[in-house]
Amino acid sequence: MSDLPKRVLGKTNLQVSILAVGGYHIGKDHDPDLGSRIIRTAIDNGINFLDNAWCYNSGVSERIMGIGLRDGYREKVVLMTKNHGRDAFTFRSHLEDSLRRLQTEWIDVLQFHEIISDGNPETIYSQGALEEAIKAREEGKIRFIGFTGHRWPHLFKQMLDGHFAWDTAQLPANLLDHHYRSFTKDIIPLLKARNIGVIGMKSLGGDGHSMLSTGVSAEDAISFSLSLPIDTLVSGMDTPELVRQNIEIATKSGNLTQERKDALIDQVAVFGKTGSFEKYKSA
Repeated sequence: MSDLPKRVLGKTNLQVSILAVGGYHIGKDHDPDLGSRIIRTAIDNGINFLDNAWCYNSGVSERIMGIGLRDGYREKVVLMTKNHGRDAFTFRSHLEDSLRRLQTEWIDVLQFHEIISDGNPETIYSQGALEEAIKAREEGKIRFIGFTGHRWPHLFKQMLDGHFAWDTAQLPANLLDHHYRSFTKDIIPLLKARNIGVIGMKSLGGDGHSMLSTGVSAEDAISFSLSLPIDTLVSGMDTPELVRQNIEIATKSGNLTQERKDALIDQVAVFGKTGSFEKYKSA
C-alpha cells in the first residue's frame, strides 16, 4: 500500500484518493484480464476512486470493471460512472445497464455526462432526467449526483444556476486550461464556494500527447494538476506499470513549488492561448 493521500470529495464527505482510475482505458483493449489487473493494482496500491461511463467502449469498460471489482474489491472503492440520459426513460435505461455491467447494487457517484453543447443544461432540468436521478437516489441506487463537461465554462455556470444542489462536477484541470476557456480560473472557485466535489481530468491534455509535445514532462503535468484545488484527478492508465508510476508521481506531487508552477504556466503559454492543444474544447 502506497502513501497516496486522500481528500474529501466536497460535501459528500467521501474520502477519495487524489488519483483516480480513468474508466475509458479499462476497456480500450477489450481485455478483461488486463483491465482487472489495472483495477486491482490501483486498489492494492492506495487508489480508492474509480471512474467510468455508460458509453465507454460501448459498455466494455463497465463490464470489465465489474469483473475487476469481484472478490471483495467493490467494497474497497468509491465507484463513479456517467450517464448520457437526457430524459427519464433513457436515464433509467442507462443506469440499469451500468448497475448490471458493474455488478453492483449502487453507484456512489453518478454524473450526467458531457454537458458540452448549448441547450444541454436546459434539457437536463426540463426533460425528466434529473427527476429520475433523484428518484434513483431515493431508491438507494445512487448516492451522489453530479455532471461533467470539457468544452464551455458558461455551460457549467448554467448548470449551477439551476434549482438542484449538485454534489460533484468533473472538468479539465491542467496547465493548458489556464490559458484558454479556463475551467480552472472560472469554474473551480464557484464549485469550491458551494462545497461541490471537484473532479479533475485531462492532466496530459486529453490525448496523452498534446501536453507532452509542449516539452512538459508527465510528472510535472500531473503534479501541476494535483496542485490545483481539486479533490481528485482522473487519470487514464492502460497498464499496471503506468498505475504504479502515476501513484508515485501523485505521492510526491506536494513537492511542486509555486515558482515551478509559475514557470510551467509560462512554458505552455504559447501553446495554450488558442486552445488548439486542447482538442476536447472544440472537436
